[in-house]
Amino acid sequence: MYDVAIIGAGIIGSFISRELSKYDLKTVLLEKDNDVSNGTTKANSAIIHAGYDALFKTNKGKFNALGNPMFDKVCKELDVPFKRIGSYVVAYNEKEIKTLKELFKNGKKLGIPDMEIINGDELRKREPNLSDEIVAGLYAKTAGIVGPFELCIALCENAVENGVELLLNYEVNNIEKTKSGFKITSNEKSIEAKYVINCAGVYADEINNMVNKSKFKITPRRGQYYLLDKSANGLVNSVIFQCPNEMGKGVLVTPTVHGNILVGPNSEDIMDKEGTQTTSNSLKFVKESASKSIKNIPFNEVITTFSGLRAEPTGGDFIIEESDTEGFINVAGIKSPGLSASPAIAEHVVEIIKEINDGLKENKDFNPIRKEMVRFSELDDQKKAELIKKDERYGRIICRCENVTEGEIVDVINRLVGARTVDGVKRRTRPGMGRCQGGFCGPRVVEILARELGKSVEEIVKSNKESYIITEETKGDIDYDKKEKKLALS
Repeated sequence: MYDVAIIGAGIIGSFISRELSKYDLKTVLLEKDNDVSNGTTKANSAIIHAGYDALFKTNKGKFNALGNPMFDKVCKELDVPFKRIGSYVVAYNEKEIKTLKELFKNGKKLGIPDMEIINGDELRKREPNLSDEIVAGLYAKTAGIVGPFELCIALCENAVENGVELLLNYEVNNIEKTKSGFKITSNEKSIEAKYVINCAGVYADEINNMVNKSKFKITPRRGQYYLLDKSANGLVNSVIFQCPNEMGKGVLVTPTVHGNILVGPNSEDIMDKEGTQTTSNSLKFVKESASKSIKNIPFNEVITTFSGLRAEPTGGDFIIEESDTEGFINVAGIKSPGLSASPAIAEHVVEIIKEINDGLKENKDFNPIRKEMVRFSELDDQKKAELIKKDERYGRIICRCENVTEGEIVDVINRLVGARTVDGVKRRTRPGMGRCQGGFCGPRVVEILARELGKSVEEIVKSNKESYIITEETKGDIDYDKKEKKLALS
C-alpha cells in the first residue's frame, strides 16, 4: 500500500512528486508512456510567464504569481537551463493599448513587479526587429524561458533519488474506492494507495470520471509551432507576445534557452487527445501572424515544426481541489500558465495532503541537489581534455549539430530515470535537436541505446512504444541459400 499515487509524469505530476519526497511517505508516480515528459510538457512555449495575464482571484493568476519567483532556486538545485529575459505584449492601436493598461492593472493586483508600458519607438530600440506598426508594449522584466522537458526529467530524477517510485508504461484503466484508499488498475496489474493525485493532463477528465460522481470535461487545444535554427539567434532578445484573446496569448516569438527561435502557437480545439499532427493551414496562420509582429523572420531557417496539446477545462480555470471522493485530489485543466505555476501548485497540493492526513513527517534525508549534467560543448578546452582523459567516450562526437559526445549519451541512459528511447536521449542531452534533426546522429544513438540497455537495435524505439525504427536485419547470419531454395519451392 502506497501513501500517495500520482497519475501523470508531466511537469505538474513531477513537481508534486519531488515536493512529496520531502516527507516520510511511500509515493508512486504512474506514467502511461515509456518516459516522463511525453505529453504537453514536451511541446509548449517553454515560457515562465511574469503573471499579469491570468485574472486576479483565479487559480491561474494566484499560482502563476507565486510560481514565477520560485524558478531561480529550483533550476539551480536541479541543474536545469533557465533565463530571465523579460517579455513584451505589443499593441497596434488604441484598442490594444487599452488592453495593455488592463493587463498592467491586473498585474498590479497580483503583485507582479517590474512592469512598464512603453511607446513603439522605445520598443524598437530594445527590439530592432519589431514591426513598424507597433505603437506600444507592456514590458515585464521577470518573464523567463526554461527547458520544460529537461526540468520535468530533473524533477523525476530528484524525486526518485529521494524515495519516490516511478512506474512507466502504467496506463490507468480503472480506479476503485476501497475501505483503505484506492485500487488503481492498469491492464492486469494493480496497486493500492491511500491518496490519489490526478495530474493526467488531457486525460484528467477520464481519470476523474472513473471514481467521482462530479464530472468535468477536458478539451484538447492544439497549438502548432515553428522551430528555427540557432543561426536565427538574435532575431529577438525577449519574449514577444501579441495581445491576448479568449483562445490564448496569441502567436509569440521567443528565444529558447539553447539559442533557437520558437514561433507559435495557434490555438484550435480538437477532439483527438493524441492529435499532435501539424497542418499546412495552421502553420500558414502562425507564419502570417508572427510576421505582423516581427520583421524578416528567416523561415528558411526552420529546422522542424511540431504541435502540442493544452488541457482546456470546462470552466476555464485550473481545477486544484479534493474531489467529492475523499482522498482523491484533482490537479486538472492545467493549461497556460501551468508551467509557470507548477512549483506553487505542487506546494499547495502538499498542503491539501497535510490537511486531510493531519500533517506529514519530514524526510530528514531529503537532498534537493540533482547530480550535475555534463554539457561538453559548454566546457573550456582544459576541462574538456581532463574529461576525455578520465573517459575517452567524451572525445567521440556523436551529434555534430549540437556537439554531443558519446559520454554524455551514455550518462543520460544510465542515470536515474534514464533514457530508453531515441527521443528520450534527445530531450536529455540534445542529439537530434539541431539542423539535421538526427539525420546523421540518429543511427549512432540507436546503437548506443541498444548496447547500453542490452537490447537489439530492432527493439529500440523513437518515442512511444510502437515507434520502431528498424524492422529487421538485411545482412548478418541469414542463410541466403536456404532462403532462396525455400522461395523456389513456394
